[in-house]
Amino acid sequence: MGRIVSVWLAFAVIACSLTAISAEESGESKDFVLTLDQSNFTDTVSNHDFIVVEFYAPWCGHCKNLAPEYEKAASILSKHDPPILLAKVDANEESNKDLANEYEVRGFPTLKILRNGGKNVQEYKGPREADGIVEYLKKQSGPASAEIKSAEDASNFIDEKKIVIVGVFPKFSGQEFDNYMALAEKLRSDYEFGHTLDAKYLPRGESSVTGPVVRLLKPFDELFVDFKDFNVEALEKFVEESSIPLVTLFNNDPSNHPFVIKFYNSPLAKAMLFANLSNEGVDSLKSKFREVAEQYKGQGIGFLLGDLEASQAAFQYFGVQESQVPLIIILENDGKKYLKPNLEADHIAPWVKDYKEGKVPPYVKSEPIPVENNEPVKVVVADTLDDMVFKSGKNVLLEFYAPWCGHCQKLAPILEEVAVHYEKDAKVLIAKLDATANDIVDPNFDVRGYPTVYFRSADGNISAYEGDRTKEDIIDFIEKNREKTAHQEALKDEL
Repeated sequence: MGRIVSVWLAFAVIACSLTAISAEESGESKDFVLTLDQSNFTDTVSNHDFIVVEFYAPWCGHCKNLAPEYEKAASILSKHDPPILLAKVDANEESNKDLANEYEVRGFPTLKILRNGGKNVQEYKGPREADGIVEYLKKQSGPASAEIKSAEDASNFIDEKKIVIVGVFPKFSGQEFDNYMALAEKLRSDYEFGHTLDAKYLPRGESSVTGPVVRLLKPFDELFVDFKDFNVEALEKFVEESSIPLVTLFNNDPSNHPFVIKFYNSPLAKAMLFANLSNEGVDSLKSKFREVAEQYKGQGIGFLLGDLEASQAAFQYFGVQESQVPLIIILENDGKKYLKPNLEADHIAPWVKDYKEGKVPPYVKSEPIPVENNEPVKVVVADTLDDMVFKSGKNVLLEFYAPWCGHCQKLAPILEEVAVHYEKDAKVLIAKLDATANDIVDPNFDVRGYPTVYFRSADGNISAYEGDRTKEDIIDFIEKNREKTAHQEALKDEL
């Protein structure tokens, strides 16, 4: 499970590097953003056909950045016809945790669009500044697909830098049209959808087709693709597969960022080549990388070319250095990583071939092993996890933390008191691992947030600590688990 979480964290870290603004509540303006909690959430949502809900945490810096923008947007949208309601939930509040779990809140802020009294739930994937929020939600609250009646309509509707999907039909009725509209409703938060009776209005593609046909217009590769299978699942697969470039470009151009986010959010294994794209000689790397992408198209692996300047968040997450570029990293869905640093153009194809054949060992990110580890709470890194936790023969309480986490900072002195309590007990170890700087490859540790605390008994039983964060409760937990272990050992001896 830890590996699955690490994939989500990779996406979150890199996505946040693209948009430095995120969402939360504001302690000041509360006139237009409605505050919801466990007591009024269901009744409020069920009474609205369209409502946007932000799940936030009071300590979240990204949330605080969005608060005034969210409030301003709520003020503007309150005057829309019909009004569009923006709400917020403190997901850090214990009484609201069930709501956060129900809506799969894995980080802050998380924004959801709830339609039809909450029956349909979609991720908010729009801008994070007031004007952008307003325009995005106006579109989202309107029809899922816009009718294109002229070339001027098409010109106004189709953004040359975005993916736009247009259905061409001989009439706006029938099974094909109904399925297309169902697709548009399902994917409306991700794409712009339109429909027309005449293909000649569209800027690209055969103008004489009468349909029914779905035309996907895009700013990369072949620029447009037509599709005629109107099964909804087939349509969705076509849109998702066609909307990812053969090689996604990750640089500082904002128009590329939606494709980068889609790349990281895709179910494919992710092959990422990071290089200084302004250097001389980089063209041969780019050319060879694209050749390999062509070779493995449709084989479960996506390709991204990342510019060094734009990739600092990715470097920090993967634990690599600028001195290692050009380098390739492959990230699998289970969190396993494979790395080839300082490569040349001719290295790309044989290395990817070796990876596909299972000949490349996984790369595990680890902080350096501490030269000294004399504090009461011992430091564990990825390279010492096995020896210090699994092979130590001790009862180990291990905290997975993040340096920036406020709750972790509050827990730190308490854990130190617990460690001092057990300082003369050779059978107990209190330890911590920076989960942002070390890979968690063991599936026994399900780290979904910080701090996460686990106890591994000397005989190998692993259990999550979910009690109060006090010295007394933690010690009581350790002693009860030690008693279990001692009791089991005694039974073994009797047998």
